[in-house]
Amino acid sequence: MTYWNILFIFDTFFFVLVAFTVTYMTVYAISSQFVRKPEIPKTKRLNRFIVLIPSYKSDAVIERTVRAILGQTYPQRLFDVTVISDHQDEMTNFRLAQHPITLLTPNFKYSTKAKSLQYAINNLPQFKIYDIVVILDADNIVLPEFLEELNAAYEYAGTKAIQVHRLSKNRDTASAMLDATFEEINNSIFRLGHIAIGLPAAIAGSGMAFEYNWFKDNIVKTKAAWEDKELEALLLRQHIYVDYFDHILVFDEKTRRSKDFNRQRGRWATTQFYTILKNIKYLPTAIFNKQYDLIDKILQWMLMPRTIMMGVIVIMSLLLPFIYFSLAIKWWIMAAIILLVFAIATPDYLVDKRWERSFFIAPFIMFKSLLHLVSFAKAKKTFINKNK
Repeated sequence: MTYWNILFIFDTFFFVLVAFTVTYMTVYAISSQFVRKPEIPKTKRLNRFIVLIPSYKSDAVIERTVRAILGQTYPQRLFDVTVISDHQDEMTNFRLAQHPITLLTPNFKYSTKAKSLQYAINNLPQFKIYDIVVILDADNIVLPEFLEELNAAYEYAGTKAIQVHRLSKNRDTASAMLDATFEEINNSIFRLGHIAIGLPAAIAGSGMAFEYNWFKDNIVKTKAAWEDKELEALLLRQHIYVDYFDHILVFDEKTRRSKDFNRQRGRWATTQFYTILKNIKYLPTAIFNKQYDLIDKILQWMLMPRTIMMGVIVIMSLLLPFIYFSLAIKWWIMAAIILLVFAIATPDYLVDKRWERSFFIAPFIMFKSLLHLVSFAKAKKTFINKNK
């Protein structure tokens, strides 16, 4: 096989992967522009909430999150807060214990969010009766009307699972700005775009609400470090629709350093890789049964991670003109299309002076994400050890 044959195969392979991802994102980015904001009526039914906050080595931020969720306009008798403090400082636990919450302090050998949530469910008082469980991350901040709005949305949706709008509470570095932008692109494409055409929204790992009994029965089935993907697969296989409410906000801390940003993206890429390996077996049955939501989700998990995709596009667009000029043209077109898709999916509030300063740094950050592909083998061993 000649050098040129290898080049053509390599170019075709990556272009097909990128084109599939770009086409998928284009369809849902356009769909997201046609979502009508629902008029949610006030409800007389007041559900009882349990708010679970897994907190792994989050000593610096957990107290702010606890204070935010305790300061709700929702009747205090109708919600409880449980913090699962995993490998946190004794002084942090002492301060948390001063708040009217339930504090659990497991000490796992290998810590995962799934283990923390299972531990919480197994240690909640048996006499307590809840309607809805809410999952927040240790760095999440919510507004005082969060539970009040969530209660009305849950009654309006009439489903067992809800995802709310996660957005950044910090955009002070180029990495944080890029992370915030990708979060909102995800909201547009994988949530707004999906509910616009009647498909379930993707869950985001926090800012989630589930029917309590469903969650109690199903969280014990999660075993991996990517419990949100496992819950998502369980919801789809049980034909449960995930609704999304863009007006209910959860503020999320974004990574400030490019090193942390790329490590996070490498971990997410590894998670996506193993998720598709675990769920691809359901694709034939989903096609046979015309279960379009599960088909869409499996296709979604097959997409190339965005940072890696952009890194590939940048590299091919810059290198191919010096190797085989005509091969580069389609990559330039692809680059223009994906930038247009990102522009459509990015909310106007993000496009400010900070965004302009970060724009030219972004390709270098995303290029580094390609280097994290080599972490797949190492991550596999780590994930297997954590989930034994």
